[in-house]
Amino acid sequence: MKITILDCSEGEEEEIIIKCRNMDEQLLRTIYALKAGREKITVSKEDKLMQIQPRDIYYFEAVDNRVFVYMEKEVYETKLKLYELEDNFQNTDFFRASKSTIINLVHVKNLSPSLGGRYEVCMKNGEKLMISRQYVPDLKRKLGLKG
Repeated sequence: MKITILDCSEGEEEEIIIKCRNMDEQLLRTIYALKAGREKITVSKEDKLMQIQPRDIYYFEAVDNRVFVYMEKEVYETKLKLYELEDNFQNTDFFRASKSTIINLVHVKNLSPSLGGRYEVCMKNGEKLMISRQYVPDLKRKLGLKG
């Protein structure tokens, strides 16, 4: 793969051009990562709005029709629904782990099999989450594992 970087002149919009024979999953992940790196998510806490980078998010969790955003030490709320977040972060390191949870695989410390075909995830901040058995095949595919 060849990478060319050109300086743009003042006032000229930054642009990325990708020339490829086949649009494979790795290339799609790279494109979505570039887009996600520029976008921020609006969250709230105690009636204060702020924007955060998706790369800092550990996971999203839906509880009682509300969606919470978990960071390393902080918890916020977003108005976005889980299905909207899943669409926004398809082909990135975010992974649907259950009906109520989307995990950022970047912040996973380790995975271990659990009862009933589920997997337990230990996040880098020590939190433990479960991956429902119906999502395990998707996880293995995303990680490039067989089975």
